[in-house]
Amino acid sequence: MTDLTAAAFPANLLTPAAPAAAAPSAAELAKRGQIKDTAQKFESSFLSVMIGQMFEHEDDGTDKAFTGGSGADMFKSFLADGIAKKMVANGGVGLAASVQREMLKMQGLH
Repeated sequence: MTDLTAAAFPANLLTPAAPAAAAPSAAELAKRGQIKDTAQKFESSFLSVMIGQMFEHEDDGTDKAFTGGSGADMFKSFLADGIAKKMVANGGVGLAASVQREMLKMQGLH
């Protein structure tokens, strides 16, 4: 004869199933995408300013033949922006994730 006590059944069969979480709506998914994009743009902008500040320092030990002159000075901001965007595309420094998390909380989308 088989044992029909509660110990013979797995615990998940004895407890009622938790209600399934509702699938996010298309509007919520779009909002989450916008928040992620905004957070990444913020991190990119922040990194661009940091990198730009690093370019402001002039190294007196650098051979002047390889500095690029005034033409290079005009394009430093583009270089800083490009480096920052590439950094964010490859994971960044974690600022976008923190900003995204806080923006989701503010929107009630945890």
